[in-house]
Amino acid sequence: MGTPHRRFSGAFKRSNDSARLVITTIMGMVFGYFVGISFPSVSLTKINLPSSLISTLDYAFNDDRRAIERRYPKNLGSGSTHLTPKIYVPTNPRGAETLPPGIVVPETDFYLRRLWGEPSEDVTKKPKYLVTFTVGLDQKYNIDAAVKKFSEDFQILLFHYDGRTTEWDQFEWSKRAIHISVRKQTKWWYAKRFLHPDVVAVYDYIFIWDEDLGVSHFNADRYIQLVKKHGLDISQPGLEPNNGLTWQMTKRRGDREVHKDTEEKPGWCGDPHLPPCAAFVEIMAPVFSREAWRCVWHMIQNDLVHGWGLDFALRRCVEPAHEKIGVVDSQWIVHQVIPSLGNQGQPENGKAPWEGVRERCRNEWAMFQDRLSNADKAYFAQHGKTRG
Repeated sequence: MGTPHRRFSGAFKRSNDSARLVITTIMGMVFGYFVGISFPSVSLTKINLPSSLISTLDYAFNDDRRAIERRYPKNLGSGSTHLTPKIYVPTNPRGAETLPPGIVVPETDFYLRRLWGEPSEDVTKKPKYLVTFTVGLDQKYNIDAAVKKFSEDFQILLFHYDGRTTEWDQFEWSKRAIHISVRKQTKWWYAKRFLHPDVVAVYDYIFIWDEDLGVSHFNADRYIQLVKKHGLDISQPGLEPNNGLTWQMTKRRGDREVHKDTEEKPGWCGDPHLPPCAAFVEIMAPVFSREAWRCVWHMIQNDLVHGWGLDFALRRCVEPAHEKIGVVDSQWIVHQVIPSLGNQGQPENGKAPWEGVRERCRNEWAMFQDRLSNADKAYFAQHGKTRG
């Protein structure tokens, strides 16, 4: 009979304990509330705590803060904090020394990108070579014929000196081409500003051609094969002898694939390995390897818009020049000598536009030769050497 009584007493005791706990909790909350409203502002800095306790709390707080910042770094967008470790990589491109090398992209290209989808799937065909023409709409059919000589391995880039671009969409290939338009500018002006070596670095060869070239006897893929076969870093197709020929070096020879030297008029060539008897192509239809163009681009002056004088200096960008520069005879072109860009000039002092352009060309030739000579003198004077 005693067991049920003890069970009842134990249950009653636990019930009393629970009630006391609830009452105590409520009283504590009420008491805390009245304390809180009695002291609306309490400065914790005025509470004297042991220094060892303060150090422990401060360490724990900072450790938690660092853990949170690792997960959610504040400096991703605001730039108000400096939590990223300092980076300085002197081998990075100039201006990018504070970036980790893995994020630096020093070169670009003319590959067209989509506005949707996976970026890695944008480019299904990557052209290996770049072809540029500086054009006016009057020569659209000539350019259409020229472009059709280049396969899908060639990216087409048109520089428009007359400001007319949309009219070219009558050609299907034009919709895939790159169009850059600035009125009354020449191909060397364009080349200096839009063909920086880091922009065209993905292309093995860069064609920088005029618009008035006949290409009936030219095949671009075969041309590339020949320049690789003969080790030409700077080249041009041979020119039809009866049309617009200035130099013997660029005259097509019908008995060979390539030639690298020639004989000129008596007294024109003091050295058979130097221009215009060797190491020489003209500026109407040059083709540059990636490596050669990186050098040539730096030699183009900002105000050398017609390029006169540049052809005699190309040899400075390859070595040995008389082996690396040549003319491809078996893939030849015709210079049609159409002064379309020359007519874009401004008549002055009673001179026709083309006369002013020709005078500008002569001025550029003299200017470039003077600058090159002065640069040579300054360099060799500083280094105590003479040019060979």
